[in-house]
Amino acid sequence: MREVEKRMRELETLLEYHSRLYYELDAPEIEDAEYDRLFRELQDLERENPLLASPTSPTKRVGGRVAERFEKVRHQGSMGSLSDVFSEQEFRAFDVRVREVAPNAVYCVEYKFDGLSVALEYRDGKLVRGLTRGDGVYGEDVTDNLMTVRSLPLTLRRPIPHLIVRGEVYMPKKVFAALNASREEDGEKPFANPRNAAAGSLRQLDSRLCAARKLEVFVYNVQLCSEPLPATHYDALEWLRELGFPVSPENRRCRNADEAVARIREIGASRPDLPFDIDGAVVKVDSFAEREELGETVSVPRWAVAYKYPPETAKTVVRAIEIQVGRTGVLTPRAAMEPVPLAGSTVSYATLHNADYIAEKDIRVGDTVLLHKAGDIIPEILSVVPSERPPHTAPFRMPTVCPSCGEPVYREDGEAATRCVNPDCPAQLERSVIHFVSRDAMGIDYLGASNVRAMIAGGLLKSAADLYTLTKEDILSLGSGYGEKSASNILSSIEKSKQAGLARLLFALGIRHIGEKAGQLLAAVFPDLASLRAADRDTLLSIDEIGPESADSLLRFFQSEHAQTLLDRLQAAGVSTASKHERTGDALAGMTVVCTGTLPTLKRAEAEALVRANGGNPSSSVSKKTDFVLAGADAGSKLAKAQSLGIRILNEAEFLALIGRSRSNTD
Repeated sequence: MREVEKRMRELETLLEYHSRLYYELDAPEIEDAEYDRLFRELQDLERENPLLASPTSPTKRVGGRVAERFEKVRHQGSMGSLSDVFSEQEFRAFDVRVREVAPNAVYCVEYKFDGLSVALEYRDGKLVRGLTRGDGVYGEDVTDNLMTVRSLPLTLRRPIPHLIVRGEVYMPKKVFAALNASREEDGEKPFANPRNAAAGSLRQLDSRLCAARKLEVFVYNVQLCSEPLPATHYDALEWLRELGFPVSPENRRCRNADEAVARIREIGASRPDLPFDIDGAVVKVDSFAEREELGETVSVPRWAVAYKYPPETAKTVVRAIEIQVGRTGVLTPRAAMEPVPLAGSTVSYATLHNADYIAEKDIRVGDTVLLHKAGDIIPEILSVVPSERPPHTAPFRMPTVCPSCGEPVYREDGEAATRCVNPDCPAQLERSVIHFVSRDAMGIDYLGASNVRAMIAGGLLKSAADLYTLTKEDILSLGSGYGEKSASNILSSIEKSKQAGLARLLFALGIRHIGEKAGQLLAAVFPDLASLRAADRDTLLSIDEIGPESADSLLRFFQSEHAQTLLDRLQAAGVSTASKHERTGDALAGMTVVCTGTLPTLKRAEAEALVRANGGNPSSSVSKKTDFVLAGADAGSKLAKAQSLGIRILNEAEFLALIGRSRSNTD
């Protein structure tokens, strides 16, 4: 046991070291694959030895806990705000007030980040709690989510007995742009700016979702410390940096108001080039002793101000509204405009999101519009200038057919997005084939995303069905990197995938609202694809957990001429459309079962498969209808809810005994 614990501590130290090199210093020493290998080794050891797992282990970075809600906690120190100034004249008035008390004051000027303020508490150098600012008196405990922020140290380089620091959680501009692009692809409403995106991400109840958002943090203040601090704010920031915190970059000492104004202007000019969003500059008296003399008002300190920059806008004319078809089939309109300089670049296009957005702002071709950049990066139309609208313009209407393939498009009730659901739509081909071959779908090994792209570029794939007509000569024709062995491996894996079965085929087809679990539910009811295609809406709705959206999406898919052709081609190629679902018993007939936590020998998917095989229905949420919960290590909120409702709880051994299966049978 000592050797195991020693190895776990070694792995934690190694992973934190290499994570810092990668994320903070941009100087990695090992390949990603080696980092992943060390990470998986630590995960395996923690799974086998949960009592030895550290609460600040690097594995916490990936999230995994789902909270019922966030607990409100009282802050141990002030989490107030700063007074704002909006002009150089207002700032100089602040300087006059400061120098009446501290005539030799030196300022520290730094970025004013546009993110979410947090308080981070460390005990003996370990992160123990993270709170949002809230109302300044009480904040929400978002510790699990903050632990997924890669740049935030979970363990300090020196074990300070007690330390609370204040920082700003933010979303980098590139991450924000990619997130909004992905949301629009999926027909979801984009975030208005990086701050909203960061705030929404940090308040996700599932910490895995927060981890996927790739948030970062800057620390800019010490709230409480059990050790003496340096005499100045500038030196305190350097002290924090030495402890391992990511500290606000480019802090400058300025001896007087003129130097501070010059720095404020410099920061303002740099906004478009920064990788993160700011909305101003913060000017603070550097000396802590002088801050004590200056004091505070009821709500704000007298020793600091936030200089807020005005939003930059530009006026231009909309020349056309174009429709782009995304990888998920969402039709996204964009405005093609007269090129205009804005926030450091020339802007010619602005996304219009969806039909509702255009109707709300009443944007028409020929309109003069005001632009700004959301998060200083994404061009966005603020408003139309009605007085400059030309006569005889017409309101915009979304097309009724897909501009890429000509198939009818649909807009579901309650959704803003208009979609093309043709599985062979050229605009969606790459994404649909990559999904089709993925591990949980048809599971075609040796055929990753790069191979799919090469085959599409080479004209070999115009549909997922074309995979099953590929020959060795086709693959060899792709040139360098495709030899006899790789061609044989690809073809062998394609042939093997023909026996994946109905559940995986349904998931592979990428039908909207039909995920992996829905595919399994349908395959448990229908013996083959033919019987599923013949089912009416009422029959589909009679299946537990298949709702109106899923049923309508299935029916629409099966009615599509392109989908019918695709399915017929797959069957003609020998792809099995029969269900592989085998019912081995009735021990759980009619029961609803929730699986949660890490089980000793069974994976979650295996446990749920056993539930189905014995007549039960696996569910993802605990309710009064739940018959029992199968709980493993780190079961979390689902276990707590089951206990509060008095629901029966089984461990893995009890579950296997209930269905008449021994542990050895599960290997």
